[in-house]
Amino acid sequence: MHNAALENLGLDWRYLAFDVRAVDLETALAGALRMGFIGINLTVPHKLAAHRWVTELDEAARFWGAVNTIRFESRNKAGEWCSVGVLPPEQIGPVRAKGFNTDADAIVRAIAEDLGLNLPGLRVVLLGAGGVGRVAAIKLASAGVKHLHLINRTKQKAVQVALEIQQKFPEVAVFTDYSDERVDLVVNATSLGLQSSDPSPLDERLCPLSKVGAVFEMIYRPAETPLLVRARTAGCRVANGLGMLLYQGSAALELWTGKPAPVAVMRAALNRNVYGDV
Repeated sequence: MHNAALENLGLDWRYLAFDVRAVDLETALAGALRMGFIGINLTVPHKLAAHRWVTELDEAARFWGAVNTIRFESRNKAGEWCSVGVLPPEQIGPVRAKGFNTDADAIVRAIAEDLGLNLPGLRVVLLGAGGVGRVAAIKLASAGVKHLHLINRTKQKAVQVALEIQQKFPEVAVFTDYSDERVDLVVNATSLGLQSSDPSPLDERLCPLSKVGAVFEMIYRPAETPLLVRARTAGCRVANGLGMLLYQGSAALELWTGKPAPVAVMRAALNRNVYGDV
C-alpha cells in the first residue's frame, strides 16, 4: 500500500520490509538514521523497545507507551522540526528520531468508517485484553462508549484493564463478563480465527449473534473468519481488520510526506496484495 501511494504522490521513495532480531533493533535503527531513511514502521516485538530509543515522543506514543512509527526529523529554515522527507537535502542538519503511535486511532476510524458506527453511547463487547486488546479497550473508552464488556481467557488481565479504564474514564461502565442486553458491537482482538480449526472467541451461548448489531474482526487474513461468517449470516454488519491496517499506514505516510495520503489507492493495493482482488 505504501509503494502504491508513493507512486501516486510522485515520490521517488521505496518502502521495504526488513526482518530485525530484537537484540539488533537499536543497531538497525541507528543505521537507518545514518543512511538517510525518512521513516520506519515497527511491529511486535519492537514497539516497546523503540519507545525507549527515540529522541522525542508524540502524545499518543507517550500515552500508549509504544511506538509503531518513527519519523526522522531536522529543522527547517524557521527552526521547526519536520520530516527530512520534506526538506531539500542541502537543508538537512542534525537529525533526530521522533516516535508516534498510529495504531489506536486506526482502530476507532476503521470501526466508524467500515461499519458506519458512531461510538459514543454504545454497548461494546471486546474479546481479548492483552496487547492490542488493551489498546482497543482504552481507545474505545476514550471514544465515549457507554458500556464496555471485557472478555479475556485469563480474567485477571481483563480486571487489570478494567481498573485502568475506571481510573482514566470513570464515566464508562466497565464489566468483565458478557452483557445480558443487546450489544451494539463485538470486537475480536484475539488471534482466534487465524486458523479455521480455532474455537470461536465469542461464547454465543452468553452473547448470541442475534442480539449483536455489528462485529469488527481485527484479523484480515483470512478475509472472513468463522466468526464473521456466522455474524453475517445472523444479520450483523461485519468488517475485518484491513481498514485498521490501512488507516494506521495512511497516518504514518502523512507523517513522513507532509501530504494527504491517497487512501483509496492504498486500499486498492491492500486488496490486491492480501486478497488478489483487482
